[in-house]
Amino acid sequence: MRFYFIFVILFAFSSLSQAAAPPNIQLASIYKDDIDIQQYWISEKLDGVRGYWNGTNLISRQGNIFNAPKWFTQHFPDIPLDGELWIGREQFELVSGIVRQFNASEQDWQKITFMIFDMPASKDTFSERIRQMKNIVNQTDSPYLQMIPQQKVTNNSQLQALLETILKEGGEGLMLHRGEAYYQAKRSKDLMKLKKYQDAEAIVLAHLPGKGRNAARLGALRVKTTDGIIFKIGTGFSDHERENPPAIGSTITYQYIGKTKNNVPRFASFMRIREEN
Repeated sequence: MRFYFIFVILFAFSSLSQAAAPPNIQLASIYKDDIDIQQYWISEKLDGVRGYWNGTNLISRQGNIFNAPKWFTQHFPDIPLDGELWIGREQFELVSGIVRQFNASEQDWQKITFMIFDMPASKDTFSERIRQMKNIVNQTDSPYLQMIPQQKVTNNSQLQALLETILKEGGEGLMLHRGEAYYQAKRSKDLMKLKKYQDAEAIVLAHLPGKGRNAARLGALRVKTTDGIIFKIGTGFSDHERENPPAIGSTITYQYIGKTKNNVPRFASFMRIREEN
């Protein structure tokens, strides 16, 4: 009887956390300055968790259903929306921790806003989709559904100045979206991200011991990139992360500034364990 009760509980948990079909989402490419900047809308790149509202559920880019309270999404429209689950600048770990919990408190979810930046099912250009998103937010009776502000600049100097302002205020970077572009479920130049640092993912191969103040705990990670480059990452870790390093075989996100002639990331620094939701 006890085994049956445990089985029922586990089954209920798994059914509520089951994966939906992964959404076909648009992905950003790295910013190139050979564009006509006046054709692009500019927005802040929020450091949150990518979310996709399919009209019924909030799901992750991998297709896992976020266990959001019913009141959080009850007034959302019945059309797909692409956006970011966000609390504020430099709050990624907090929002990630909340949305990944099966039973996060209502007080925690009240801190989160679904910041939308696109409408995947729309057949209109991005400039027109901006107008549509504004209407949706204005007509939706929910403080938890907002739109990421969009603006324009006239030249690259203004773009770089805006980037510096965002970075000084604790932001992560900028997104550039061509106004005449249609939503495409692929990576393209119509949508680009601009950051001071580039970021990428790598698989953890080994834990390398530290020295000095890091003796008896992590000194660096030996990692392997998606294109097979093996190198070490020794910076960016908190004391807690050095004492509890990412598991061997796990995937991490790191940031870097350019690459060497051998394609090794320069000035690589650990950011976080990859979000699995």
